[in-house]
Amino acid sequence: MSETGGEGWDQSGNPTSVFAYEGHPGPEEGGMKNEGEMRKGEEEGQGKEEDEDYDSPPERQIVVGICSMMKKSKSKPMTQIMERLCKFEYITVVIFPEEVILNEPVDKWPLCDCLVSFHSKGFPLDKAVEYANLRNPLIINDLNMQYYIQDRREVYRILQEEGIDLPRYAVLTRDPDRPEECNLVEGEDHVEVNGEVFPKPFVEKPVCAEDHNVYIYYPTSAGGGSQRLFRKIGSRSSVYSPESCVRKTGSYIYEEFMPTDGTDVKVYTVGPDYAHAEARKSPALDGKVERDSEGKEIRYPVMLTAMEKLVARKVCLAFKQTVCGFDLLRANGHSFVCDVNGFSFVKNSMKYYDDCAKVLGNMVMRELAPQFHIPWSIPMEAEDIPIVPTTSGTMMELRCVIAIIRHGDRTPKQKMKMEVRHPLFFELFEKYGGYKSGKLKLKKPKQLQEVLDIARLLLAELGQHTDCEIEEKKGKLEQLKTVLEMYGHFSGINRKVQLTYLPNGQPKASSEEEEGPKEGPSLLLVLKWGGELTPAGRVQAEELGRAFRCMYPGGQGDYAGFPGCGLLRLHSTYRHDLKIYASDEGRVQMTAAAFAKGLLALEGELTPILVQMVKSANMNGMLDSDSESLTDCQQRVKARLHEIMQKDQDFTEADYQKLAPTGSPSLVNSMKVIGNPVRTCDQVYALIQRLTSQIRKRLEDPKSADLQLYHSETLELMLQRWSKLERDFRNKSGRYDISKIPDIYDCVKYDTQHNATLGLEDTLELFRLSRALADIVIPQEYGINKPEKMDIAQAYCLPLMKKIQLDLQRTHEDEAVNKLHPLYSRGVMSPGRHVRTRLYFTSESHVHSLLSIFRYGGLLDEVKDQQWKQAMDYLSAVSELNYMTQIVIMLYEDNNKDPGSEERFHVELHFSPGVKSCEDEENVPLGFGFRPASAENQEKQTNQGSLEDLSQDEPDRALPLSELISIRRSPMIRNRKTGSMEVLSETSPGSSKGASYRLFPSCSRQSPEIKPTGLGSLCSGLFSASVLGVSSSAPNLRDYVRTHHRKPPLSPGLPFGDGFEGCSMVPSIYPLETLHNSLSLKQVDEFLNAVCEDSSDAHAKTMKALSVLFDTSSQGYGQAHTYPPPKALSSSETPVRPPTHPLCLSSGPPSTVSSAGPSSPTSVNPSNPAIHFSFSE
Repeated sequence: MSETGGEGWDQSGNPTSVFAYEGHPGPEEGGMKNEGEMRKGEEEGQGKEEDEDYDSPPERQIVVGICSMMKKSKSKPMTQIMERLCKFEYITVVIFPEEVILNEPVDKWPLCDCLVSFHSKGFPLDKAVEYANLRNPLIINDLNMQYYIQDRREVYRILQEEGIDLPRYAVLTRDPDRPEECNLVEGEDHVEVNGEVFPKPFVEKPVCAEDHNVYIYYPTSAGGGSQRLFRKIGSRSSVYSPESCVRKTGSYIYEEFMPTDGTDVKVYTVGPDYAHAEARKSPALDGKVERDSEGKEIRYPVMLTAMEKLVARKVCLAFKQTVCGFDLLRANGHSFVCDVNGFSFVKNSMKYYDDCAKVLGNMVMRELAPQFHIPWSIPMEAEDIPIVPTTSGTMMELRCVIAIIRHGDRTPKQKMKMEVRHPLFFELFEKYGGYKSGKLKLKKPKQLQEVLDIARLLLAELGQHTDCEIEEKKGKLEQLKTVLEMYGHFSGINRKVQLTYLPNGQPKASSEEEEGPKEGPSLLLVLKWGGELTPAGRVQAEELGRAFRCMYPGGQGDYAGFPGCGLLRLHSTYRHDLKIYASDEGRVQMTAAAFAKGLLALEGELTPILVQMVKSANMNGMLDSDSESLTDCQQRVKARLHEIMQKDQDFTEADYQKLAPTGSPSLVNSMKVIGNPVRTCDQVYALIQRLTSQIRKRLEDPKSADLQLYHSETLELMLQRWSKLERDFRNKSGRYDISKIPDIYDCVKYDTQHNATLGLEDTLELFRLSRALADIVIPQEYGINKPEKMDIAQAYCLPLMKKIQLDLQRTHEDEAVNKLHPLYSRGVMSPGRHVRTRLYFTSESHVHSLLSIFRYGGLLDEVKDQQWKQAMDYLSAVSELNYMTQIVIMLYEDNNKDPGSEERFHVELHFSPGVKSCEDEENVPLGFGFRPASAENQEKQTNQGSLEDLSQDEPDRALPLSELISIRRSPMIRNRKTGSMEVLSETSPGSSKGASYRLFPSCSRQSPEIKPTGLGSLCSGLFSASVLGVSSSAPNLRDYVRTHHRKPPLSPGLPFGDGFEGCSMVPSIYPLETLHNSLSLKQVDEFLNAVCEDSSDAHAKTMKALSVLFDTSSQGYGQAHTYPPPKALSSSETPVRPPTHPLCLSSGPPSTVSSAGPSSPTSVNPSNPAIHFSFSE
């Protein structure tokens, strides 16, 4: 006799064990179950309960039989659900022993009235079908359909017949009897299966559903390779592989890859009317399984939309599986079913166990109670109870974060132009449709290979006989060949060739062409290479992503051992509506992927993250700019710049007026450093010559022959880089090409940072002079006076401005977003919250232009608004928008204000000039800290609601005073930060009043300065700590490294001794500075409208395309908003004055807009003013 699990409850609530006997078929069919007999094997001491049972009327019990493999029938979910099922008065559960199932004939199996049976590895499904035919019990999960569930082809066929959305797919059957189903053509970036083409990324699934080895193949433009998914082993569910070719044996389903933003939804039905859904991290993302403290995979319950509930119902009925699990992919606003698993239970959800037992018990009773004459009425249950979360006090809720971010540190960009006339080039131009637009971009490996083949062929011809037609370009052809052969393989991320049709040949432009132009049409071939994201750039992007978490509610908490859990949890539960856009340049896309990796705590390669998380936004130039086609205004500006910079005399007062009409201190300072522009260019040229001769000497030295430079560059390549600049910077007549200054600065910045170990002389002097020149040339190329700046900025940024306006508008209109299921969301702060994040990664041109629009577009009046004036002074002192520059826009909602009121939505603008440069420490402009306006909210600070909120929401955030996070001494004030409050020094006037303690509820806006130990200084690295004269020095991102027990970076004796760990020299990033923090949404919306309308009708076409692209019409775009009639809002109502006394933080009237998160009362030590970052999104 073998006992099998399952406990029940009798009427008095005492547990009963249920036995099934081998060779004994359980209770007689049709007879009554004698409870006493069922319990002979129980412990003694329950006699009294048995007597009670004999007294109750002997009603027939319904026997539910569990017929499955032992591993499944003894699993925790099964045990939990069966225990609850036994609480039904008339239901008894019998578990069929595994040895009976495997070894006994079916007529010897226990009897039951209702059968729960399902297939798993090793289960004899044929015998179960035979048993069902013999005994004819009520069947919970149809057994014949379980054959179909084991074949993915059948699953997809049934889904299609039911009209359920699934990814586009094709089946490749390798069966000698059916050769017509085995047509596979594999290309470099696609496969063709029986005539259906699937471009990469696509998914390859074995047709057998028991085989979990699903592969995803990535396009070469994202780095190629494949992600191999498998059944979870320990903490891994997939691994990245460089293999790009599909499997050549076995039958597979090929389907298009759905970009799901990195989360999968698992749905569990119990009958057609009940479905529980959970989100988990997609195994394709980085393959690391997130586990909780008990070692279980972390999943989050989510709400299904009405459409998804309908899909769950259809799946349950189509496959005739009452208990059924399936996978949903949410992509592009639709839900697709990609897998049906049959019988499966949710793990670790008490609520699900209760619901499941209740639904199954009611189902069994409804079907069987009448035929056994058991009195039974179906209990009425209230379904979803709507729970409405409320926020307390006048706290504001973060609703939207928009960030525009420049890419990270890159290798120097290089390009070579040559005019080509060979018929092979014209053939290539025609082959890829170049004549349609007169231009052609070649990036794909196959295309680049064709260009390389032509170059090799022409060089071979030249070697044999010197044909003067080709002779002229031999040097260039060699360079073309060298660059295309550079890495031993092609990846579309780091090289491209552009061809432009010139009907009459090329006019003589630069010193490089010796003879006059030839007759007839030609092609201008531009080869671009370099400009790849460096390892340092990846680290910068990832660290910034990690720091960005602090902006979100609960972003400072520790969850499953890592910081920033508020955002991660928000994201996994679909309440974080995140979209990441990047221009189509490789360095920008990789920056976006690395940032996403840090933001969402992912691991491993960037390729899978790039493919799933980053949308390429080369639509209508939203993030891309075609540098070849400059606007008229830009041409004029460049010509004037060249003219002023070619004068061989010191800058005169008139020159200052011409070149720096805005009076920007950074420009004026650079002009002072330069003095005479031509003399400075002479010095720069001489320094480049000295540099190239030093590199040549090094090359001759046998010791440094095979010296490896940063990012696997060689001395030869470095020499090529500088020699080309030396040739191009000064032409034959001795005039300087000013347009090369940014390239020179670019190269010297790269070498001083990454190749300092070479110890080349005078690089710092070259850096200083070229930087001064670049600080004039680069910003002024985007316009010299304000009208020009606006004109050029609008040409670059119009689509992006429209998109930002849309992002801000849609936030308060969308209520149809996915919400977290309130009943399951214990431990998730405020389940109803939904935050929209839009991240735009782009290049320098867009960041410059966008900043120009905010500065010169008339958002606020500097005269009337003190805070804006300070922000403008700060911006004009910033000389360079370096890598990782951020512009961040944050939108808050005050739920206590009337929905139609102008005060309901509140916008903040932040900015950071990106990465610190070599010699920044001495002369950086001083920002005014992060969110200064909150310093004035003295009266709003002591809100009782906030005290209660803190205690109930996140108890782990109140640290003991002993664990002070950052104690920095400064002459003015000692600022101590404790876990959830800031304690101002005792000397602070008014510290006994409400101003000394500030507490914030974790569900509303938080000061990023509040932090538990783990993340401490990281937050303050993201946000500037300088505030209105109250002083302390701001910690850097690098402190984060120390708190996480990593070694601080080793600095090779460079002027900047701070940076991130793990990279030769990764400079840290300036924290965000607040430009303004009391704008209303109405102000911003009207400003964006004005800027976009002001832009000439030439852009009407762009907007038409954009409205289609983002479907603005459905959003009520440009129609009446819920705003009241416009009333003049004078921004002078909220002046931000420097305090008269350095210790008094609450000077000035209270702000009209509540800014609940205070800024930290810290500032830069005046003796060493380090610049601070603010960010703009």
